[in-house]
Amino acid sequence: MKEQKNILVVDDDTAHRTMLKTLLTSWGYRTMEADDGKSAIAAVQKSVFDLVLMDIRMVTMSGLEALPEIRAYNPAIPIIIITAYASVETAVEALKKGAYDYLTKPLDFDELRLTMERAMDHSTLKEENRILREKLGDRFDRRNLIGRSASMIRLLETAAQVAESDATVLITGESGTGKEMIAGLIHFNSPRRDKPLVKLNCAAIPETLLESELFGHEKGAFTGADRRKEGKFRQAEGGSLFLDEIGEMPLTMQVKLLRVLQERELTRVGGDEVLPIDVRLIAATNRDLIKDIGAGRFREDLFYRLNVVTLAVPPLRERREDIPLLAQEFLAGFCKKNKKRINGFTPRAMDRLLRHFWPGNVRELMNTIERAVVLSRGDYLDEEDLSLLDFTGNARIAEAPAVSTEMADNEESVAGGASASEKPPVSLEEIERETIIQTLASANGNKSEAARRLGITRRTLHKKLKKYNMM
Repeated sequence: MKEQKNILVVDDDTAHRTMLKTLLTSWGYRTMEADDGKSAIAAVQKSVFDLVLMDIRMVTMSGLEALPEIRAYNPAIPIIIITAYASVETAVEALKKGAYDYLTKPLDFDELRLTMERAMDHSTLKEENRILREKLGDRFDRRNLIGRSASMIRLLETAAQVAESDATVLITGESGTGKEMIAGLIHFNSPRRDKPLVKLNCAAIPETLLESELFGHEKGAFTGADRRKEGKFRQAEGGSLFLDEIGEMPLTMQVKLLRVLQERELTRVGGDEVLPIDVRLIAATNRDLIKDIGAGRFREDLFYRLNVVTLAVPPLRERREDIPLLAQEFLAGFCKKNKKRINGFTPRAMDRLLRHFWPGNVRELMNTIERAVVLSRGDYLDEEDLSLLDFTGNARIAEAPAVSTEMADNEESVAGGASASEKPPVSLEEIERETIIQTLASANGNKSEAARRLGITRRTLHKKLKKYNMM
């Protein structure tokens, strides 16, 4: 059986709102009501809607004021504006702000029904992506980094400034937030852009080989060294060296790295020749290096040598307004890769993406979209295509109260504000703690497996278990 669509009717005229509700119910839709723009915004953030039908003139907050805020939360929800003949010019302004269409009073019911059906088959974020790419385009290549949130705009603007200098940069943030992409962005917008960007993950190289990887070695320096090898510093000469997971570097190597950074010269393992270097260093970590310094795991002098400029990449859950744009970008890329044609996301699918906790951050979102593209058979990605978000054990979804209960059983109206029985919001720490508990349970207590599913290191998981008194 085809699932009922949920419609939010927004109008401060009680009689007109009631008429629309009765009409839409007779057409098989479930409805919820709001009497001004402010309560409409609250309703969209609380429940799942397939369409918003909103009057443009309301006393407390107009439809024109509420429109951009609703679209900022979930751009996949089509919004149809209702207006009087006298305010058609204002309705045209609403179209420019992202409304799907407008209808004039008195309503033609056949036209209303046709417009609603057409709107619920329509979804696109491509224009917003294009505008955001052009925002810094004249002076700054964003390297496919997408973000309209205030935190990402600040990060990109700071990165643009830093790129023009030759300063050492430390990039911090959780696993999967895109630290490597920020490093690439800095390099390719710097005067060193025509020289190599060389990358090394410090956690992926055994301690016995890390010195050779960084500084190179001479023939015969150790068993198996049958020829001279240039290290990453020499390979990056004139360009940039990106050291990922710098917090995992052993203390003995930290001393040697510090000396190279101070002297701007190195010696290959097993050699005597002193070689000058001209390399810009960019480092990244998902660890709290200040705490590691206090615990004796990281050298304070190296930290201050690296920490000339720090760029903190926010986790995805703290910049949810970027999720629709990232999702659309990944959708386009994976459709091209898999030779599939999918036009966009349904409002319900986008709502599910917006409510997910994303412990694996952008990397988890990207993997989720790729899986959905591969498995989907429809023209749009729907919530069923994202159903694995419920069962992976990677995270929980911060579910809103069930729409069907509010609409079908109680026919609750959000006119006039939130209900007095509404539960207080859950903190991010509570969500994170619950996520860890569920993931450990699904991994049968295996901490390494739980850390893998959460998209963090085992050491980070250990730290969080200690934080929440779960040891």
